[in-house]
Amino acid sequence: MTGNKKLIVIVGPTAVGKTAVAIDVAKHFKTEIISADSRQLFRELSIGTAKPTPAELATVPHHFINTHSIHETYDAAKFGKDALGLIQELFERHDHLVLCGGSGLYVKAVCEGFDDIPPIPGEIRDTLEKEYAANGIGALQARLKRLDPDHFEKIDQQNTHRLIRALEVILGTGKPITSFQRRNKLQHAFSIVKVGLELSREELYRRIDARMDCMIAEGLFMEAEGLYAFRDHNALQTVGYQEIFDFMNGSYDQAEAIRLLKRNSRRYAKRQMTWFKHDAEIVWMNPANIEGIIGLASS
Repeated sequence: MTGNKKLIVIVGPTAVGKTAVAIDVAKHFKTEIISADSRQLFRELSIGTAKPTPAELATVPHHFINTHSIHETYDAAKFGKDALGLIQELFERHDHLVLCGGSGLYVKAVCEGFDDIPPIPGEIRDTLEKEYAANGIGALQARLKRLDPDHFEKIDQQNTHRLIRALEVILGTGKPITSFQRRNKLQHAFSIVKVGLELSREELYRRIDARMDCMIAEGLFMEAEGLYAFRDHNALQTVGYQEIFDFMNGSYDQAEAIRLLKRNSRRYAKRQMTWFKHDAEIVWMNPANIEGIIGLASS
């Protein structure tokens, strides 16, 4: 691989317009897109993850979309290794590649890498899962907020798998999970340009609410109903499905489920922005400024 290869990283909160921008950039450079989304890689999840449409997928080659099953275990460290292997292969025929997604850990795994986390005794996870079964997600949230408040503020707080993973690491090693992110970044044979997409809070929240209305019209509740039997799987411990599962359990009515879907999606977007704003290498731009984004990627 020659040294003039460039990875264009496009990040930002949910509903900001990452997919459309990534496709425009990829078309300009006649290249391919690597998705860095921890949910879009699952075949069984479609409407609730806002995957690119079939037409969009046909426009530009995408990777890590519909590649795994919710019955598989997959995490950021695994994604980092797989994605870097693919990137090396794709750079054999492209000078530019696009990495696009809102999953901060997945992006970080590619750009910076992770140190290996020591094996955690299985009984720690067993204890945490029993605690969750007995006391609900609130107990996990409160415990992680107390033990690792910085990480708690950045992750999807409705994702039981993420909460348990962070807790088992800090309980098993005495160190927060973020301490295993590399102190010395991976040295790549390619350059990285990071573009963050940003809108006013009012516009972003309007888009989030409108997109949720579209998802519901497209059959989100029906999709969740088909996944109800797998509601305890790690991949489904996330905004967009848990609210509907609780509605199906009789915890509240459909109107309340819709209110929570929108509220929790807005909160998730806020946490995404908190995560990405900590990265000083990201250049923030309006998603409508395609020429500016392409210009930055070309520089």
